[in-house]
Amino acid sequence: MRPSRATIDLDALRHNYRHARALGGGRALAVVKADAYGHGAVACARALAGEADGFGVACIEEALELREAGIRAPILLLEGFFDGEELALIERHDLWTVVASPWQVEALERHRASRPWQVWLKLDSGMHRLGLSPDDYLDAWRRLAALPWVERMVAMSHFSRADELAHASTPGQLATFDAALAALPADTPASIANSAALMAWPDTRRDWVRPGLMLYGTHMLDAPRKEADALRAVMTLESKVIAVRELAAGEPIGYAGTFITTRPTRVGVVAAGYADGYPQYATSGTPVRIDGQPGELIGRVSMDMLTIDLTDHPQAGLGSRVELWGPGLSVSEVAARSGNSPYRLLTGLKRVPRRYVGG
Repeated sequence: MRPSRATIDLDALRHNYRHARALGGGRALAVVKADAYGHGAVACARALAGEADGFGVACIEEALELREAGIRAPILLLEGFFDGEELALIERHDLWTVVASPWQVEALERHRASRPWQVWLKLDSGMHRLGLSPDDYLDAWRRLAALPWVERMVAMSHFSRADELAHASTPGQLATFDAALAALPADTPASIANSAALMAWPDTRRDWVRPGLMLYGTHMLDAPRKEADALRAVMTLESKVIAVRELAAGEPIGYAGTFITTRPTRVGVVAAGYADGYPQYATSGTPVRIDGQPGELIGRVSMDMLTIDLTDHPQAGLGSRVELWGPGLSVSEVAARSGNSPYRLLTGLKRVPRRYVGG
């Protein structure tokens, strides 16, 4: 069997959720959209089912997968519904939904519900993606609150640059959000903090926080924060050396000969490539761990293989374990060396079997 695999540490996942919830001081919605950022939504939701206040998914298909797997906790549709025909499914499966557009408000006004609903009304506080404008927000709130079957409403918004700790947009968006909240009933629950805001912007922590990337043990903050130091990597992507080559100085390695040896070099060929989700454009020098020791990539990443420098690892060879990211090597560091983000790397995992521990 091909030796590449991803090990998912569910104890680390639970640790990160508890850390996020403690930081927030209230309730925390565990975001498991995009197959839990490549970690397996059903397995991750089951691991958190005993303590998560709820789960966030992108769409109804993701929500139904969790319901079919026996997840009974609240599930929020973060993109809301895409057409009015989904409203019956939302009601049947007892889902929560975001409302972010005028047409969705109108669709709910036409709906005749048979049970109480919880609606999260999204304000566009400056990201200009989804959300009602500040001028339209109060009217939409009043219209939805007038519906007898809307039992509870949460005011929400989303930050665009919370990972940039010195940027003024986050305080600006928060001020816009707070101005909208001031016109709502005083007991209105609020939610605006994503992972970056939760760790770096304490003033954003409200009734609900929405940890996503931090649940999986990494972040994109552009400056150190002690709140991020407590995170534990959940995924370890690893494989093994399947061949060793001895090359003289001046020899090219891999497609296009982008790396030329400058000394006699032991080259390890590893069974992992971009078809597995490892970044195709990771540069020579990108760190790896070889039998637990620091090493580096050399040459261009292929579809099914990559090459590493074993010259300074005399004990390493055929069968040596190679960690591509995990507890010993942050996925964020690998992403930075390939012009990517950890979001892209984690959600891009494919073909690699997942193994769960700590369940």
